[in-house]
Amino acid sequence: MKPIALQLYTLRDAAAADVVGVLKKVAALGYAGVEPAGFHGLSPAEFRRIVEDLGMKICSSHGPGANPDNLQEVIDAAGILGIDLACCGYGPAQFDTREHIRQTAEMVAGMAEKLQRAGITLFQHNHYWEFAPVEGRLAYDWYTQDCGPYVAFEMDAYWSANHGANDPAAMTKKFADRIPLLHVKDGPLQKDKAMMPLGTGKMDIPAVIKACNEKVLRWVIVELDHCDIDMFDAVAQSYTYLTKNGLAKGRK
Repeated sequence: MKPIALQLYTLRDAAAADVVGVLKKVAALGYAGVEPAGFHGLSPAEFRRIVEDLGMKICSSHGPGANPDNLQEVIDAAGILGIDLACCGYGPAQFDTREHIRQTAEMVAGMAEKLQRAGITLFQHNHYWEFAPVEGRLAYDWYTQDCGPYVAFEMDAYWSANHGANDPAAMTKKFADRIPLLHVKDGPLQKDKAMMPLGTGKMDIPAVIKACNEKVLRWVIVELDHCDIDMFDAVAQSYTYLTKNGLAKGRK
């Protein structure tokens, strides 16, 4: 079993008011790691110290996001946070045509090669638009053909389903050899509908986790963009679901 982390975007509203309090609550639930999406007034070094003092690790970070002009900043931040991964991600306009996909892939390939020389692996977090059809294939199929060998993927299995159009376990299996980080969500698989605690929606979470390459996967990361219930309750329920079903491990 892989360790469980929480993408802190899930608790962004609470973290904006009291990030230290949020980290304490996440640690108390048993999460083994966190993936920050901003540091809420703390320096990266302060953030890391607090996380590690609470018995957790930083699994990866959604900031600073890599772009061709800030790669040294990305390398420096990774060193401070104690990670060897860096994030990038793009909007629908970068994946809506074959030419835009090629341009995006070539830019990312260039960044990934430079970061690789510094010991940093660039990973891309997907949304649903990468898993929509473009000229007879999924946009992500075109993209992986063009992006070169150094780019890894933080597979967001829920978004890979593209609101029910695809089988998320099949999508995960297709790219498993390049997935060190897996985002797990649950919900109704309907556009603009609230997400749900893991195990209460339509996602086959066990099948998605089984589809990963255990030699490549490092972390199972809970992320819920928005829910109709209290987010702390959703985070707690999701942790319990993963641990009770032997799908991933926490610190409890």
